[in-house]
Amino acid sequence: MRRRGGRKRATKARGRMLVPFRILTVVDDYTRKCLALVVDTSLSRIRVARELDWLMIERGKPSMLVSGNGSELTSNAILA
Repeated sequence: MRRRGGRKRATKARGRMLVPFRILTVVDDYTRKCLALVVDTSLSRIRVARELDWLMIERGKPSMLVSGNGSELTSNAILA
């Protein structure tokens, strides 16, 4: 019987990511189209609301909005 190999280990030490990024992804569930990708080092509640307002101007108001549980998506700025 053949013996299985051992666990693979990294050969080099990994460096830290210099600047972490956040990505806001807006997807149309019906067509599966990506409507917006917003990349930044931080995404505030006001920035998310501004991007959603811009999308509503460009594409019209959606009948339903489904969001994640991030603090920037459950704030009063989004609900307003």
